[in-house]
Amino acid sequence: MSTFSIPTRSEVTSGNQAIFDNLQKGLGFVPNLYAYFAKNDTALGDYLALQNRKSSLKAKEREVINLVTSQINGCRYCQSAHTVLGKMNGFSDEQILEIRRGRATFDSKLDALAQFTAAVVINRGKATAESIAAFFSAGYTEANMIDVVIVIGDKIISNYIHNLTDLEIDFPVADEL
Repeated sequence: MSTFSIPTRSEVTSGNQAIFDNLQKGLGFVPNLYAYFAKNDTALGDYLALQNRKSSLKAKEREVINLVTSQINGCRYCQSAHTVLGKMNGFSDEQILEIRRGRATFDSKLDALAQFTAAVVINRGKATAESIAAFFSAGYTEANMIDVVIVIGDKIISNYIHNLTDLEIDFPVADEL
């Protein structure tokens, strides 16, 4: 159990209270990890701005990156949250498990993306020449590559915060691999 506490709405700044209200309206709840960001005056707003920025990648592609990165970083919270989001984006349970393993054999373009993401995360940005070539051969561009790295960075932030705090997972807990 975590020794870190999740702030309530009344314990955060008025700016963060407004964000809590928007999350409550949009999601029906304030996820614990988001609430924890609100212990800092600007972190929750900054993080959500990064997460919701315009991207050259489709939502499904971003979920591939989120699932692969969260698996490699061992973040159970984000594995669980992105399993829910992956299903909302049309992936089956089996496909999500395969993506978490760094593959997507059911779709050649997503497979190149999953393998590229795994190579970037595992090698801290020094992806293999093969994964880079396969990524571009699959039809991705340099603009896409930049967006992949930004999504990885976004996910590393949340993975590390959860791995440090071990906050309660308030999503259905994803299966272990």
